[in-house]
Order: sequence, then C-alpha cells, then structure tokens
Amino acid sequence: MDNETIDLFVPGRLCLFGEHSDWAGTSRTVNSEITPGCAIVTGTQQGIYARAKRSDMFSVTSKIKELKDGSFECPMDLDSLSETAHQGGYFSYVAGVASYMCEWYNVGGVSIEITKRDLPVKKGLSSSAAICVLVAQAFNQLYNLNLNTRGIMNIAYWGEQRTPSRCGRVDQACAFGPHPVSMTFDGNEMHVDQIPVKKPLYYVFADLMAKKDTIKILADLNSGYPFARNEKEKTLHEALGEDNIRITTEARKLIKNGDAQGLGHLMTEAQEIFDAKVAPMCPEELKAPVLHSVLNNTTIKQLTYGGKGVGSQGDGTVQFLAKDKKCQDDLIDYMSHSLGLSAYPLTLKPQRAINKAIIPVAGFGTRLYPETRFTKKEMCPIVDLDGLVKPILLVLLEQLDAIGIEEICLIINPDDEEMYRQLLLRPLSRKHYEKLPEKMRAYEDKMTRITKKISFVKQYEPKGFGHAVYQAASFTNKEPVLLLLGDTLYRSNTSTPCLKQIVDTYDIYGKSIVALQTVGVKNVSSFGVFSGHWDDKEERILNCSEVVEKPTPDYAKEYLMLSRKKEENVCCAAFGAYVLNEKIFSYLGDAVRNNHTNEKGEIDLTEAFRKAIKEKDLIGFLVDGKSFDLGNAAAYQEAFARYNM
Repeated sequence: MDNETIDLFVPGRLCLFGEHSDWAGTSRTVNSEITPGCAIVTGTQQGIYARAKRSDMFSVTSKIKELKDGSFECPMDLDSLSETAHQGGYFSYVAGVASYMCEWYNVGGVSIEITKRDLPVKKGLSSSAAICVLVAQAFNQLYNLNLNTRGIMNIAYWGEQRTPSRCGRVDQACAFGPHPVSMTFDGNEMHVDQIPVKKPLYYVFADLMAKKDTIKILADLNSGYPFARNEKEKTLHEALGEDNIRITTEARKLIKNGDAQGLGHLMTEAQEIFDAKVAPMCPEELKAPVLHSVLNNTTIKQLTYGGKGVGSQGDGTVQFLAKDKKCQDDLIDYMSHSLGLSAYPLTLKPQRAINKAIIPVAGFGTRLYPETRFTKKEMCPIVDLDGLVKPILLVLLEQLDAIGIEEICLIINPDDEEMYRQLLLRPLSRKHYEKLPEKMRAYEDKMTRITKKISFVKQYEPKGFGHAVYQAASFTNKEPVLLLLGDTLYRSNTSTPCLKQIVDTYDIYGKSIVALQTVGVKNVSSFGVFSGHWDDKEERILNCSEVVEKPTPDYAKEYLMLSRKKEENVCCAAFGAYVLNEKIFSYLGDAVRNNHTNEKGEIDLTEAFRKAIKEKDLIGFLVDGKSFDLGNAAAYQEAFARYNM
C-alpha cells in the first residue's frame, strides 16, 4: 500500500426534505420537548475527483481554475494543521480533517491531487463537506483504518468544525454516494438508513444566480432554539418538528414505492409549510423572490411534478422533480437558455433488480458416496417446511420462485444433462397425474411452471467452483445474479425468507454480496471466513477487508474475529449464498483465460472476492436465518432432523 495510488470520488449532497432539522434536532440535548430532526438527503451526480497516495507530508494540489491558491502543503503536525484550519478558506477544510486524523489516529501524511470538480460551490450542495469526506476516505483507505461510513462522516464533520465554517450534520451524507438516505437527529445521536429507489426519479437542481445570506438565515432561525418564547418561534418548532416528521416519513414511502407524482406534490407542500412557518423568522432572506418566481413559472410547472428550495433555502438553489427523462432534458434546456440559470441533472436510479439465479450442480458429491453413485446429491430427499418430501434442488427452486426470480441456470456436468431434462422438464404422465389428489395436482402444476424457468450450461472440465460459476457468464448478460449452492438449504428466523433478505440488501447497496452467518472460532476450519468492520448500527452490513478459506482457530482468533453487541468470540463465515455482479465475472474470466489457479489447480471464487474487496465492491450481509449444508453425511443427518423443525 505504501506506493499505491488510489482514485477517489465524493459527490455533493442535495437535501430533498428536512432542511434545518439537523441542528434543530441537536437542540434536544437542552430541550427534550423538541421533536427529533429528520432529513432525506442524496448525493449528487456531480462531485470532486482525486488521486491520493501516502506521503511524509500532508498536501493537496490541483490544476482546477477555481482554486486560486492552487496547492497546499503542510507537515503532518497537529499545531501546523490546526493553525491552517482556523484561518478559513478552501484549504482550511482539508487541514481541519487532517488535524483530526493527526490527533486521533496513528497515520502518516497523504498527498492528494484533485483532478476534476464539476460540483457547484456555495450553492447549498455542500462542496465543503465533500472535500472533507474525500480527505477522510483517503486516510481510511491508504492506512487501512477500517472506518465505516458513519466513522468517515464523523471525522469529516469534526474536521470541518475546526474551521470557521459550522456545517450541519446533514452535509456529510455525501459519504454515502449518489443514493438517498434518511437521517435522524436526536440530540447528539444520529441514525442513517439508506432508502431503496423503486423507479427512476428525474430531478433537476439549478443555481438561481442570485444572492442570499446563509449566516443571517441560520442566526435568525437559531434564535428560536432551544426554547420557543413566542408564537412565531412555536410555529418554527412545529414546522421543523411534527410537520417535518410527517413529510419525511411520507417521502420515504413514496421513494420506496416509486410514486414520483406523489413525491413532487409533497415537495410543493413542504415548500408551502416552509414559507408559512419558517420564513417569517428571517423575512429579508427567506422571502426569496427569485426562488418563488422560478417555482411559479408556468412552463416549468408543465414539465415537473413539484419543486422546492434547497439547503438553508432563500435565493440560492432550487430543485424540481421532472415528469420523465425527456422533461428533465427539456427543463435543463429551458432553465439554462431561457432563464439564464445553471441547471444540473440528478437521476436517482433503482439498483438493477435481481431476476436471475445460478446453481452449480456439476460436482460428483464425493462426501456423500456411495449415495451419489446412484443419484445426484442435489436430488437427495429432505422434508420441507410444508411437510412434503422433496429433492433438495426442488426446495431451492421453490425458494427462488417465491422471491420472483424469473430465470434459473443450472451448471451441470454434460453427462448429466439427459437425467436433468428427464427429471425436471419432462411432464408427469397423464396416468400418474390423474392418480394424484387434487392438492397434489395443484402442486404438480406449480412445479411444472417453475421448471420452465430453468436453462442449462455445462462445465466440461472439473476445474473448481469459480470455474463452474464462470460458465454462466453469458447467461447473466452482465446483470447481477443470485448464486446458490446446490447442496445447501436456507431457513429464515423471520417472516422474510433468507434469499429475499439478500436481494433486498442488494437493492440498497448495489454491490456484490456474500451472505454471512456467525460461527464460533473453534468451527472456522470448515468455512470461508470474512473479516472487516460493520457499516450499520444493527451490525449486519460488513465492509469486507479480508477473506480466508478454512483458517485455523488460532489464526481466526488473532486476525478474523469481529466484535458484536449480541455475540462474543465469533467470526463471520460464508452462509452459502451470494450476489455476483459483472465485475466478479470479469475477475473470473481473467483467471480462466490466464489459468490463474490455486494450489489445487482450481479456479477459485475466493480470489475473485479478494479483488472485489480491494476495489471496495463487496459487502457482507449477516442473514437472519440458518443455512444447512447437506454435503456430507453428518451435515445431511442434522439437516434431515432439524431443517423443518
């Protein structure tokens, strides 16, 4: 890592709903009667691009014209960095974060070169928070600090607090990238949840090319906190409190449901509440004639579902939700050429839904010999949760069907193709069908429908699990795919099936996923074990930093153990289900073409995971459920006894 150069990108942030509620909610530390704050925030498509590497000094260089000073260099020394932070200006932000890192972490210097910036500054999009987050990310990656997103946000926040700027907690939402999040502010506590996007949302935000005094706006609004002394201040508390909770709660639902029209109408309602209840606290700035002229423009109204101000509001920046992609393009063109404003697109897209699954079943099943001399291990029977005796593979097919998977690829040995076609694709004879009771006929019809989703690819050489998976590369068509093991069953502890938990997590994070389960250190030698750091309060999302196949208990105890509030002395092992994106198949393809094999002469999926970890493109997800490995006699016996209990 010492000589490695990393690429970084951090977007700006756009507050969709809940402006001012971050600092208002923080006032609960003094007045518990204040309603917690809540904001819906997203990163923008525009941001700051940079390259970074380790250095003896701390330096930031740039050829961007807007940065008049051009570059900054300072010893990695707390006093020197703090002095620069207190002076103000663009480089005070980077110095503030570096000073925080110098004080609290054992790190050396970092050299950062800003290569591009297409993020507008001083327009309510928090370019200062973006550069602070970028610096924190540089230290985190270059010095392997294993900070989660919340940790990066906190460092960026406290780093900026060391400057003359006094940003709110909402600004650092840019650390989550161009995805919407819900942020709750309760005194000094902050909670962040990512919001899945059901359908594309076509926003446009624009610089109003006017003036506003943000310092005065914040000062006037802050004068009403923490205690309301008159009716005007009580109304302010109501707007940033109960009204805001209702608006943001409804906004989350609308985003999840893909209701763009309802969301646009909610934007208009939120602006009306702001004008009626918040603006009177600072009428000189929040009357905002330019903003309201644009909001009421008849041409714009025809292209949009609704609009509102941005950030501290006033005549700074406006945002609209266009009706579709064409309306988004037309709106940008109209605002740019007819109104003379600087307009930018922001499209919130759903992660590509998972519609495909692959199940490798080409192996012989040596550990279940001699049974596998007579039948494939995936065809061994199990009593399912509905009480019916089924082959293991059929249980998996039903679970995939239940969560809406549309195409299923079985990776088979070419010698077994006829057998699979006979068992899965040949309809039951009319004679046998008519002997079935009515309930079983309905089940047979269901099974016939499910098996129509199946296609086959062949693994001609037994060159390992990764090699088998790669045979399905064409089937995926570069779409994310759910990978299951043919000798593993999954049972949820909740009403949400294990596989749905996994695909729902992909909908939010959009990265390759390894499903995880906790195991005691003494049992790790049977698993692939993943280590890293938790990225969420519930400790279910793991930012993976290492994977080790079948480590010894001593190695796991020293290097791989994770701390969890609910369990002690545990490791996170593979659960037996994965979501693989296009990059994983690219890594596997390189290994196949270049014959990069492990010590057994096999193409290893684990090595592809290591590359994804290095690229920050793999997360672990701790499933609320149990997996049953039926690949050996003892495990099969346990599953037969316990799976349907």
